[in-house]
Amino acid sequence: MQISKKELLQKANATSKDTLMETLNIEIVDFTEDTLTARMPVTPKVHQPDGVLHGGATAALAESVGSFASHIFTNTDEFFVRGLEITANHLKSVKEGYVYAKASFLHRGRTTQLLDIRVIDGEDNLVSICRLSTITLPKKK
Repeated sequence: MQISKKELLQKANATSKDTLMETLNIEIVDFTEDTLTARMPVTPKVHQPDGVLHGGATAALAESVGSFASHIFTNTDEFFVRGLEITANHLKSVKEGYVYAKASFLHRGRTTQLLDIRVIDGEDNLVSICRLSTITLPKKK
């Protein structure tokens, strides 16, 4: 029996319970063989004091979707994924609505991965460009 895309997304989002992803209302909304997309609502909860999306919240969205992408392409019975470095260039302010982060692999190695993460608003305007490197480490037996 094959699981549907909807069921896979529900299962993926269920793993975010009691995490930063749940706190920021980050939701995985789509995936392909090469990409993973998440969204986050832009509300006062993720604003900086002057009423626009906080760059740290954007970076948290980017790291969440990038790490999750690395995670789903890893044998998690034997390995775990950790972020090594994230960079974010913020290009546009957002006051409300949703932002969407789409992670795609630039390098998908056995030990290290490099992801390009583009964050857009609901009108397809580029908000931020992020890069995330992750590492897969063996679990201790």
